[in-house]
Amino acid sequence: MPNLSTDALFILVKSLERAEKRNFKLYMKRNSASADLKIVQLFDALDKMKDYDEDDLLRKNESLQKQQLSNLKAHLYDQLLSSLRIVKQSENIDLQIHEQLDHAKILYNKGLYLQSLRLLEKIKTLTKQNNQVTYLLQVLFLEKKIESLHITRSIQDRAKQLSEEIDDVNERLVLIAKTSNLSLQLYGWYIQHGHARNQEDRIALDALMQDPILELVKSSKGFYERLYRYQCHCWYGFITQDFLLHYRYSQKWVDLFDKEENMKMVETAQYVKGLHNLITSHFDLKNFVKLNETITILEDYSNTPIVLNNKNNLIQSFVYLYIAKINKHFLEGSFSEGLTMIPAMEAQLKEIELYMDSHRVLVFYYKIASLYFGAGQPEKSIDYLNKIINWKLNLRDDLQCYARLLHLIAHYEIGNMDVVSYLSKSVYRFMAKMKNLSTVEEVLFNFLRKSIQRVAANPNAPEQKIMIKQSFTELLATLQPLEKNKLESRAFMYLDIISWLESKIQDKDVQSIIKEKFLVSKHS
Repeated sequence: MPNLSTDALFILVKSLERAEKRNFKLYMKRNSASADLKIVQLFDALDKMKDYDEDDLLRKNESLQKQQLSNLKAHLYDQLLSSLRIVKQSENIDLQIHEQLDHAKILYNKGLYLQSLRLLEKIKTLTKQNNQVTYLLQVLFLEKKIESLHITRSIQDRAKQLSEEIDDVNERLVLIAKTSNLSLQLYGWYIQHGHARNQEDRIALDALMQDPILELVKSSKGFYERLYRYQCHCWYGFITQDFLLHYRYSQKWVDLFDKEENMKMVETAQYVKGLHNLITSHFDLKNFVKLNETITILEDYSNTPIVLNNKNNLIQSFVYLYIAKINKHFLEGSFSEGLTMIPAMEAQLKEIELYMDSHRVLVFYYKIASLYFGAGQPEKSIDYLNKIINWKLNLRDDLQCYARLLHLIAHYEIGNMDVVSYLSKSVYRFMAKMKNLSTVEEVLFNFLRKSIQRVAANPNAPEQKIMIKQSFTELLATLQPLEKNKLESRAFMYLDIISWLESKIQDKDVQSIIKEKFLVSKHS
């Protein structure tokens, strides 16, 4: 688990590339007095540290006094951001626009109104080309200020034109704000709960989707209005397991960027997330060809400069690409092959753990645990499941629940019946408390209890194996019809219980069963 309490300045220093560190040193030489040498010393000291330890820092750097440290850290933090702003300016359209706006205000303050207006006109073109509506409003307000205080004679009927432009931008901002709010609410619901658990969840989600903003924004041609509308439908489809809806709007999301290529530079993280959702929809619909095609698109894009030169884009791409590759192994039943990715994946996770959000870390642990379970290594699966179960944050109720359920099944696989007996009661209580118990889980828990009782009653009986296999067959017959029920299908998304049962009945390993299904589906 990442150390969430690590010093913010230390994290910033550790995030710097070699070129950024060199630029900081040059920036300090150009812009600072000799009094600022101490913050360079502090920078060098932090750069050499592997883990942040304030006592160790002061002990090894006697020129840094404890009473000065707080102010020095604050000053260093500001100077680092200032130096980074210069380096990163060309990579961010919003930083470019912000700088140009600052220049326009300086010209205005110097009394050079016409020069300021000419620059504002250029900025306005830049904001429109890149869909930067909030900056466009700032440009219009500065224009309005100049026109209302000074006689510029810039354009006839300028007052009327400015008023109309501002009204139009305000209307757009309202649509963008409300649609993005709804998108965030839906995504927040998923982060907290996962997929819809019951009819009560469906009613709550349907109520969110009744927001009038979705109808109002439908006719809008603006980039962000369409993006957030597509996201709303995308999240709703995914949470309610309407995979066709999820696919349809994930595709619209990606198509939007393909139509406006320049927005891939402006909103790279949103484009990468759109590809991730499209890959997920192909996985859920078992569309093997399109899954591979879209993974290739994401992989190729991950190697472009816009991703490689931006830490945030790099982390996003890494997370989504590895999740996509793991899901591909799940679909193909190539679990053992998937295990070969884990060392490289964990090494990269270690490098970026300071920047990873808790939700993504949990997802990775569950995916890795599932890989080990599918590859017939339940002991290794348990190691990763324990990391989720011992997680202290209240996040992803669904993942917490199914981690416990897979943990229980893994112990059953190993034959730890005493542990299974204890855990079955504990997991049942946990899931009931989370209001997570579906018919599938109820049936599965009942089966495990009966199975434990049979083993306990007849530990050496030769007919025991036949009886348990018969129980597996009965359980499979009970669960198969539930796979088509949307309110019950959630369990099958986290655990391929059907394939596990079939492996028990046929005396095969799980990945062989899934691989056979994959080959049949592929050919048909």
